[in-house]
Amino acid sequence: MDLEVAEAKDLVFEIEDGIGRITFNRPQARNAFTFAMYERLAAICEEANGDRAIKVLVLRGAGDKAFASGTDINQFREFKTPQDAIDYENRIDRVLTTLEQCRVPTIAAINGFCTGGGAGIAAACDLRIGTTSAKIGFPIARTLGNCLSMSNVSRLTALIGAARVKDLIFTARLVEATEAAHVGLLGEVVEDGAALERRAEEVARLLASHAPLTLNATKQAVARLQKRLTRDEGEDLILMCYTSQDFREGLDAFLTKRAPQWRGQ
Repeated sequence: MDLEVAEAKDLVFEIEDGIGRITFNRPQARNAFTFAMYERLAAICEEANGDRAIKVLVLRGAGDKAFASGTDINQFREFKTPQDAIDYENRIDRVLTTLEQCRVPTIAAINGFCTGGGAGIAAACDLRIGTTSAKIGFPIARTLGNCLSMSNVSRLTALIGAARVKDLIFTARLVEATEAAHVGLLGEVVEDGAALERRAEEVARLLASHAPLTLNATKQAVARLQKRLTRDEGEDLILMCYTSQDFREGLDAFLTKRAPQWRGQ
């Protein structure tokens, strides 16, 4: 299977009646993202920017286990140099910024696990609807020992506040739907996957019927109110984590299904 076919298979994009539906289609891996999937997501957002027939984007995960469980861990096995870590976080920042700044409203329809990069994608969307089984978080302090970029920290802090960001990452816990709605990670909670499909479709059709310039102006106005630190301002933190012995230990522990032994080095 060539790369282009694999990309289309792993991240499916369909347009109907002005609604673009993006499906993360790796249910066997809890819809974990490959680098190619990140790039395809950014390309779809760019397509929506140029295609006035697209009125709204709905993002969802295939199956009933996960929205997206973050970056496929196997992608990290290729890291050899400090620049690999910088390039990775730059890629994530670029893709999520493209999603966040997309001309049209974006809706994350979340069922099951929404973790790591998947939670970053959801946070970059305009609206988030989840089922009662939704679990959202960034469990990196107990898995790989890496860190979020400055842009991701800024985006998440604007969404739920500094204290909750620290609580979420320090405890490495996954937030259940009720709490997620309370703190602002979810805007609405529905019963199950079928209800999620119906509600996401209903909201998408509602937004598609509204004045596109009003929606776009509101997105831009909110973005202008939220200061984003540059990637350069956080490179020292990325290097501290990604080039550490702890990161290699976390990666090996994750892949061999054992508990990591952190040393703070």
